[in-house]
Amino acid sequence: MTDQTLIMLAMLAMLSPLFAGTFAGIGQTYLGRVGAHRLTILGVTFSFLIACCLASHFIVSNHATLDVTLYHWVTIGALKFQIGIWLDALTVIMMLVVTGVSLLVHIYSMGYMAEDEGYARFFSYMSLFTFAMLTLVLANNGLQLFFGWEGVGVVSYLLISFWYHKPSAAKGGFKAFVVNRVGDFGFLLGLGACLGLCGSLDYATWFKVASMPIQSTVTLPFFGHISSIHMICLLLFVGAMGKSAQVPLHVWLPESMEGPTPISALIHAATMVTAGVYMVSRLSPLFECSSVALSVMMVIGATGALFLGLVGIVQHDIKRVVAYSTLSQLGYMVAATGASAYSAAIFHLVTHACFKALLFLAAGSVIMAMHHEQDMRNMGGLKRYLPVTYMTFLIGSISLAAFPPFAGFFSKDSIIEAVQYSKLPGSGYASICLTLGAFVTALYSFRALFLTFHGRAPVMKSAPHEPVYAVLIPLLVLSIPSVIIGWTLVDTFFSTPGYLSLGLSQSVRAMGVLNHLHSETHSVWSMIGHALTHWPFILSTLGALFAWYAYSYAPHIPAYCARKGYAFYQILVDQYGIDRFYQWLFVDRVQALSQYLSETVDRSWIDRRMVLGVANTVRKLGALFRLTQTGFVFHYTAYMGIGIVICVAYAVLSIA
Repeated sequence: MTDQTLIMLAMLAMLSPLFAGTFAGIGQTYLGRVGAHRLTILGVTFSFLIACCLASHFIVSNHATLDVTLYHWVTIGALKFQIGIWLDALTVIMMLVVTGVSLLVHIYSMGYMAEDEGYARFFSYMSLFTFAMLTLVLANNGLQLFFGWEGVGVVSYLLISFWYHKPSAAKGGFKAFVVNRVGDFGFLLGLGACLGLCGSLDYATWFKVASMPIQSTVTLPFFGHISSIHMICLLLFVGAMGKSAQVPLHVWLPESMEGPTPISALIHAATMVTAGVYMVSRLSPLFECSSVALSVMMVIGATGALFLGLVGIVQHDIKRVVAYSTLSQLGYMVAATGASAYSAAIFHLVTHACFKALLFLAAGSVIMAMHHEQDMRNMGGLKRYLPVTYMTFLIGSISLAAFPPFAGFFSKDSIIEAVQYSKLPGSGYASICLTLGAFVTALYSFRALFLTFHGRAPVMKSAPHEPVYAVLIPLLVLSIPSVIIGWTLVDTFFSTPGYLSLGLSQSVRAMGVLNHLHSETHSVWSMIGHALTHWPFILSTLGALFAWYAYSYAPHIPAYCARKGYAFYQILVDQYGIDRFYQWLFVDRVQALSQYLSETVDRSWIDRRMVLGVANTVRKLGALFRLTQTGFVFHYTAYMGIGIVICVAYAVLSIA
């Protein structure tokens, strides 16, 4: 195919979900429920097929990167804002992830949302979300990236609060929107700083400037002089912290579980939350210029990987357990970018999209079978009722816990290896956190498995059963890559030709990490053999065994541990008090300030003294002047005489 044809196909892939979602939303009265899901599924299927076609060129055939400007949007002097397409292997991989998972979630939603009144609206929102994500992925400049970035945020708000009649859903959507605005503000400042430094918002210009020594500095309050590139990268990372739910901007993601389960799989497993990781990887030539930003990213990512994973151990809602596992796995990806292991981060992004979407959809199958019960304490023994769901949940859990040869093992083990190899400040701390996180991940994933599917079944009016085929088919499809995609893509991500085609940074540090990972992964079996004697695998095994024993044979152990470590247990239940701190600092203080301004400033000063004060003054002056209106002519004559005397006196004094 010619380059022009490839660009045309990329545009069609991006616009197809937009048209399908728009028509499904506007014409839902005429299309009906069946027409709405057929149209949107057709649109996403078309995008997925195009992504597969592009993959054959940019991944299999190593086609050169295409950076094409489609048209100039606004020109202000020498500054040009444009719309364009950036196509390379990294772009195509993200397109495959977004469209592939979106397609399966669309099919799954046919069964899960079958009885919902907002059926057509739901499919319209999902299709529009896919369009926004593809806009972000295909952008070749910061402006277009920001449009897709904000589009994802807006549509995610609509999806999370889809059941707006539920106060918890409305609150979850609002919280996600507000917290993301905090990160987006830093992201916007970073884009502005890039524009000031480079004079352009095009990626190509940014990468060209990043390849040259940058000496400019800025002066910030409390920080003094700081390199411009450090400031830019830190501000851009703030945006990634919001979208990818990193500490301390992670609080929105657990609350977003109030939305329908298909949305949890689409937004919070495979697409929206990985936007930050993709952005950092896409702009890796820029981030490689700032060792400060890399260290911060590695420490923050590792902190979330361990400490947010610990919170998942004490959760009872099956969807919240999977949500906190998402937070933990996103921490692994961010830590990998901080260690300059961008290929490992994207590799884990791909494998995580498969097994985490599988876990969310399997959890949704359980929720449907349990008549929308989500508390695992009210479940148990579902293995014999839901055998297909059980097997898919088991596959997802094994992959999440990174047991070989499942998909999660290859990507997660590579991240831990890369962080151990890093020499940046904070790498030692990050390595310890990620290694211990292996035990935590296995513990909470198998805890959910044993509590839900093993043990004694609760007393129910009717026995649960497997859902319809529209729900089961996506589970079976996702279970396949959750097993095999790891060892099939190792060479693509860690061999030098494959890495170069990804369009990632080729700095000395990044290539050093790549060469180290390549030396450890020269074959799949050697990688497995190497891992079997190392701490991550040993800790994962111990975590799974402890969960099996504690939640299958000795249920008193978790209660005993909670009593003995009551203080730590309460800290985990309270999620380290971060939510309460935000509630106290921002919500309560703002409400108190608003109450004070309402009562003191608005009512006392503005209403009573200004608005009512002016009215009272006019009324009093009117009452005073009314006293002069007696109706007697001689009074009015006297007033005229007094006025004449005053005027004459003023004139005489002025002349004198």
